[in-house]
Amino acid sequence: MHVPTMAEFLAKGEKPEVLFWVGCTGSFDQRAQKITKAFVSILEKVGIKYAILGKEELCTGDPARRAGNEFMFQMMAYQNIQLLNGYEIKKIVTACPHCFNTIKNEYPALGGNYEVIHHATFLQQLIDEGKINMKGGGEFKGKKITYHDSCYLGRSNNIYEAPRKVLEAMDVALVEMKRCRSNGLCCGAGGAQMFKEEEKGETRINIERSNEALETGATIIAAACPFCNTMLSDGVKNQEKEEEVAVMDIAELVAMSMEDKV
Repeated sequence: MHVPTMAEFLAKGEKPEVLFWVGCTGSFDQRAQKITKAFVSILEKVGIKYAILGKEELCTGDPARRAGNEFMFQMMAYQNIQLLNGYEIKKIVTACPHCFNTIKNEYPALGGNYEVIHHATFLQQLIDEGKINMKGGGEFKGKKITYHDSCYLGRSNNIYEAPRKVLEAMDVALVEMKRCRSNGLCCGAGGAQMFKEEEKGETRINIERSNEALETGATIIAAACPFCNTMLSDGVKNQEKEEEVAVMDIAELVAMSMEDKV
């Protein structure tokens, strides 16, 4: 899969329409790499001129700041902002709500001002514009699917409708968990918890959340965050349900359902 980089665009004297910010999880985690590939395949099929930073991309610094290392966050952020401003980037799309929230809401204070779009909103826009059409109504037509709201997408940025509209476009049977939207329960990975052991307690958050998703009877748990995907997948495995229930990103569902452009 050849994914163009900003350096390649610069060498040709061209500019992409959007910069796809991949993020650490989307770059290095084997499971999340599939989400990255699915999203790239959508961009290719739709014919959007995009680029990534490749090896020039650093972590946004979100986990460092959440864990209390403000100095490391600012160092990483300044490096990223210098790079983005150097390339004169205006529009960024990312599949990670953590990257989305940090670049959109926290970089402006450090001199990084960009139009930042989460891939759920971006996919909804492409569907609304008629650029994405589902083959035969969609691969998942009538399938019972539940959607988990990522904290950084939902409560932090008030994006609840876009991912649901993307699922509705595939004609799925959307079943909501008892705790959803602004009342949704965290998957347990936010606030840098992804990278540390949890404190003592009765139940792991990801297991409690996965159980709520399994109770809906859905065969697919849809997410729009690679961290949530990891945590929910672990919870499903804990219940030994991985053969019956799949945890998938909305980009993967769209990539499998959309018609190829002729």
